[in-house]
Amino acid sequence: MKTPHVMFLIAVAMAWTAPALAQGAGQDAKAAYQYAMDTAEASYDAAKARCDTLAGVPHEICVADARAARVRIEEEATAAQKNTLAAYTQARMRIATAFHERDKTRCGALVGNDREVYLAQAKATMVALQADARADRKAIEARLDANDVKIEAEYRVALQKCDAFAGAIKDECVSTARTAYGK
Repeated sequence: MKTPHVMFLIAVAMAWTAPALAQGAGQDAKAAYQYAMDTAEASYDAAKARCDTLAGVPHEICVADARAARVRIEEEATAAQKNTLAAYTQARMRIATAFHERDKTRCGALVGNDREVYLAQAKATMVALQADARADRKAIEARLDANDVKIEAEYRVALQKCDAFAGAIKDECVSTARTAYGK
């Protein structure tokens, strides 16, 4: 019984480090993405095979865990391939939804108020994770905007300093400022 757990953990670890390993080896992003997707599918298949030894609610919970793990790996790989803030935010939203679905499956064995409480807690967790993803995106965008404003202000100061010179020295100073601030 421990062997499938070890194999599953190894597969998840390989999937987690696949983009970094692929990048370090000089492979392109598409190959790293495909490797992560293949690894996600392989780890899902291994976990699902492990789940087939179970029956009833434990089987459903096991399959839901495997699905959530696969979604996490796939979404992280997709976000890493796109490498945009929107892609990372969307990945976090989809991961939160996948874990919410997993939590809803986990409450299958509960009845009455315990079930309602567990469902409410799962929903609250999903809403919190999605709100954090949106808030992080807004914070990052604000930092990027602030950084652009600071760089523009520093550039204007550098140009103002160049006004103290004349002729070729001023032209060289302006050229240096443009190069330094990417203008």
